[in-house]
Amino acid sequence: MLTVSVKWQKELLKAVEIDTSQPPYVFKCQLYDLTGVPPERQKIMVKGGLLKDDADWSTVGLKQGQKLMMMGTADEVVKAPEKGPVFMEDLPEEEQVVSLGHSAGLFNLGNTCYMNSTVQCLHSVPELKSSLVKYSHSGRNNDVDQTSHMLTIATRDLFGELDKSVKPVAPMQFWTLLRKKYPQFGQLHNGVFMQQDAEECWTQLLYTFSQSLRSAGSSENIDTVKDLFGIDLASRIHCQESGEETSETESVYSLKCHISQEVNHLHEGLKHALKSELEKASPALGRSAIYLKESRINGLPRYLTIQFVRFFWKRESNQKAKILRKVDYPLELDVYDLCSDELRKQLEGPRQILRDEEGKKLGLKANGKSSSSKDDDVKMIDGEGSSNASGESTVTTSQEGVPSDKETRLTGIYDLVAVLTHKGRSADSGHYVAWVKQESGKWMEFDDDNPIPQREEDIVKLSGGGDWHMAYICMYKARTVSM
Repeated sequence: MLTVSVKWQKELLKAVEIDTSQPPYVFKCQLYDLTGVPPERQKIMVKGGLLKDDADWSTVGLKQGQKLMMMGTADEVVKAPEKGPVFMEDLPEEEQVVSLGHSAGLFNLGNTCYMNSTVQCLHSVPELKSSLVKYSHSGRNNDVDQTSHMLTIATRDLFGELDKSVKPVAPMQFWTLLRKKYPQFGQLHNGVFMQQDAEECWTQLLYTFSQSLRSAGSSENIDTVKDLFGIDLASRIHCQESGEETSETESVYSLKCHISQEVNHLHEGLKHALKSELEKASPALGRSAIYLKESRINGLPRYLTIQFVRFFWKRESNQKAKILRKVDYPLELDVYDLCSDELRKQLEGPRQILRDEEGKKLGLKANGKSSSSKDDDVKMIDGEGSSNASGESTVTTSQEGVPSDKETRLTGIYDLVAVLTHKGRSADSGHYVAWVKQESGKWMEFDDDNPIPQREEDIVKLSGGGDWHMAYICMYKARTVSM
């Protein structure tokens, strides 16, 4: 770690630290925070010319305490006239964010698009943000290691920065702690940080939060991450040869969409993934046998995450290859037929109420069987509160803050709210981008530090079939009713 001073215009920035294990672009991001001069406008004089974003520090020849010269103009802030209309540029930054209708982008710190896109998708979950806001420096319980605790703090702070800033944010503290907790994300190739798998980053972050955001000391011991993202599966494992049959349950954070020649749509891929063959020892036969495992969803989450299994290990090239096949996915996903019989029964009432409510909007008469006297007690909402594994949820509160008798119930119907895409032929290369639905209902593409408005009809075109961006992870939000 070197310390230098930087002369810029009439200012002298003293004791600026340079982490020589990271590319010069990260140093430029530091200077951007200090001066407001975007990295692409910075001209930093070093031995041999101008400092390049990807230069090797060992060849730059910097010395401890060296004085550097930087040229470049900061982002201009338009001043409002003494009298007249107030322009957005003149508003406080937090108000500018509200006016823009979307949060800030994230600087790429060197092949960190996998991390940036994951953060943008998870940042779109208000209940997760709310839990992180409540998490304090002193809130660590004994089951959470110090690095996980600090990574959770860094995520909380980064989410806060994204909500308050109109300029791109450099997630240096978060990135440092992510690599400390999970060293695989710090792999280097020829001195440059390597591209990583966004799904692995997503999974590891949720695992960290599942430990740190668990309510320590509470009699209920609430698991925030499981309430928001946990999917309960009930499986039947049958051996046709011996007639043996067992059952098991498990909880996962995502469903898989398997891709084959027969799969053209997300729903088909989900069905394929819930059936699998496995070979294991058969006590009845005294040898190995083939078992068929059939799974059903037995508990639904508030946010349903689906991973398209696009990467596989290719022995010939000794790397992860990519399946480019087009697999369509909907804006509205109904998983009712993937659920267990027990869960289907619990969903029937809320689903009928949802149909009646939607029918009313279209001017149709409601089904008197389920909603004759309760018309005034039913309200369709978009997924507030937290559900439990059975598909029910917490009791709602009235505007006065007094608990009411109404409950928020899941219906098995979900709306698309985020898509994480990958462009390229290998998991270890290419580019990741997040496409996130804002609270206003508009979609934004977050390509690192560049947020771009998008049309909803273009979001479902990210389905693959070529070298363009294609969906790798989809996140759906539960459509619920209040009963």
